[in-house]
Order: sequence, then C-alpha cells, then structure tokens
Amino acid sequence: MKQIRIPSYLHDVFGEKQTIGSILAILFFGGILTAALYWVFPEMTNNLPVWRSAVSLLLIFDIFSGCIANFSASTSNFYAARKTNRIVFIAIHFHIVLVALLLHCGIWHSLAIWAYTIIGAFIVNALIGKRSQLFVAGLLLSAGLGSMPMLPGIPPYVLIIGLLFMLKVLFSFAVDHYGKAQHDSGEAA
Repeated sequence: MKQIRIPSYLHDVFGEKQTIGSILAILFFGGILTAALYWVFPEMTNNLPVWRSAVSLLLIFDIFSGCIANFSASTSNFYAARKTNRIVFIAIHFHIVLVALLLHCGIWHSLAIWAYTIIGAFIVNALIGKRSQLFVAGLLLSAGLGSMPMLPGIPPYVLIIGLLFMLKVLFSFAVDHYGKAQHDSGEAA
C-alpha cells in the first residue's frame, strides 16, 4: 500500500510516512471504541459540564487511537530513532489521571494504573536493543492486565481505559517493535 508523507506537526502521532489504510484504522479504532464506551456507559459523563465531557472523551480517543498508532512501523521507527522524544512521550502520559479527574471517578485507580504503567515503560525503554526487551514488556503488561481487574471497586469504564492506556504506553509505545533503534554501525542501541 502506498505511503503518504506526514506533516511534521503530526510526526509524533503517525511518524514520517504512513499508509492511508493505517491512518484510517487508527482513527476508526479510536473513534469507534470511544463512541462505544460512551454508548455503553453514558453515566460516566452524567452531571458534568459539556467542556469536561468533551475533553475527557478527546483524551480517551487519544489513548485508544495511540494503542494502534504505536504499533505501526512508521510511528515505532520514528521514536526508535529519537530516544529523547520517546522518554518525553512516556513522561508526559498523564492522560488517564486527567480523564479520572475530569470524570470525577476512579482517581485512585487511575493513579495506581498510571504509576505502574510509567515505571514499567521506563524499564522497557531502558532495554531497547536488548533481546530481553519484548519478554520483559510482555511480562510487565501481563502482570498489569491480570491484576488491574482485581482493583477493588474499579468502575468498568475506568478499567477499559486503564487496560488500553497500559497497552498503549507500556507495550505498544515503549517497545521497539521493528528493531530500528540501531546505531549507524548496525549495532543495537
């Protein structure tokens, strides 16, 4: 499939070149899943001002879309070549806590999920170029996904957002999926 050149202000989202099919899949996944979450759990925005509902749904869309975008070769390779961008990207991912604050629920759950995810993502990121990276990422992701539903009293929509947040940051983003974190000599970074 033909790739199109992505404008520089969207490189952090889609990388430098991306297929139209990938872009549509990313946007449709994020949009459809966000709409489905709102459809099934309309109570998550009950009694909230419209602006808070809109901002929270936009952040949820970003989390859901990012899960898929970070698996694309273009986005993964973009960050593999830019270590500082990857570290900054991990550090600024506070979305899940902002969503909980905006929705006024699951704040402690979100803080726990966020802390585990960010610590795990930094561990996985430190292993780029090592054979153990994918195994450690899978182990940390599995432990997180397995324990998250056991958090006492977690609202189901916070659980869904948390599961995909963890997938996005800890596994989809922190792993160099295509082995492009290479030095010019061809050695792993």
